[in-house]
Amino acid sequence: MSARPLTVMLVAAEASGDDRGAGLMRALKRRLGGGVRFVGVGGERMTAEGLASPFDIAELSVLGLLEGLAAYPKVVRRVRETAALAAREKPDIAVLIDSWGFTLRVAKALRKHDPRLPLVKYVGPQVWASRPGRAKTTAETFDRLLSIHAFDAPYFEAAGLPVTFVGNSALAVDFSAADPDRLRRRIGAGPDDPILLVLPGSRPGEIARVLPAFEDAVMRLKTDWPDLHVVVPAAPTVADAVRARVAGWPHRAHVLEGEEAKLDAMKAATVALACSGTVTTELALAGCPMVVGYRLAPLTYAILKRLIRTKWVTLFNIAAKDFVAPELIQDACNGPALAREVALRLDDAELRRRQVERQYEALAKMGRGGPDPNEAAAQAVLEMLGKRAA
Repeated sequence: MSARPLTVMLVAAEASGDDRGAGLMRALKRRLGGGVRFVGVGGERMTAEGLASPFDIAELSVLGLLEGLAAYPKVVRRVRETAALAAREKPDIAVLIDSWGFTLRVAKALRKHDPRLPLVKYVGPQVWASRPGRAKTTAETFDRLLSIHAFDAPYFEAAGLPVTFVGNSALAVDFSAADPDRLRRRIGAGPDDPILLVLPGSRPGEIARVLPAFEDAVMRLKTDWPDLHVVVPAAPTVADAVRARVAGWPHRAHVLEGEEAKLDAMKAATVALACSGTVTTELALAGCPMVVGYRLAPLTYAILKRLIRTKWVTLFNIAAKDFVAPELIQDACNGPALAREVALRLDDAELRRRQVERQYEALAKMGRGGPDPNEAAAQAVLEMLGKRAA
């Protein structure tokens, strides 16, 4: 009779968490082969690695106080479903990825059901930027933190939580197979034609608030650069909404889906207009200069503005302690301002070169070139269980 395989529960509620979860699954399969199985909640990428999610995570990708209140009944229902899944599948360990509000509720539900189940938080709340009290809450709820920032540890260890620094998986994105010429052929662009990459976010709220400003900027830029090719990679969580919105644009834009097309586009782009998030690190890694924009619901922004303790929102800007890439936040995130910053970079190859160089320098400070974060996370999970790969 064969031994029961190691059962790992993974919970991710957003596109970036889905990506990290898929990477962790691949690393565990490399070490354990058929000796591991996965249960839990995830998106397209985790599904491709063998996870059967009980519901679509797109409905949990909410950001903002009012949006969170509106989604609360649905969140509570999904937390119960996730806890029920754990009760049925009896995992050996649970790894809850990013998505603070949802994963915290899931962790508490799992703890109530099985106090002995090891709970791992993969990506901690950004207590160095705001709401430092969350370090204590994390320590009271989880058994270990897998950190993507080297500077996380002191905040959580002071609260009594063991921390393992694994690094940022966005820094390990493999661009070796990316082909910018393939992207140019796909969209009918010549070798010297300018390409604007538009990345409006992975949450429905971001599409609703950020994409209209990006759209206005694109219309203005197309007036001055009629030969500008516009490419819009769409995250799986919002692909339908992005296609529907872009279909109404008066100028053609190429909506792309899938990781290969996205990486090709990042290498091919002249400039990117990006919603703040994990994608900015990926763009920097690809050597793409960018302009960063973001908008929150007004009430959420008014509250967060009083809580945030850092000048920057983009991780490589935080690492550099400077605006390496311009950040246009809230009211500053408007069509004319965004178009002006993008235009400066379309016009000036030297400005683009300098920005890419400084982005690379900031990535080095973030740990670029270090060990594979997926492998480090897998090792930490196995060590918690007292299992080491051969």
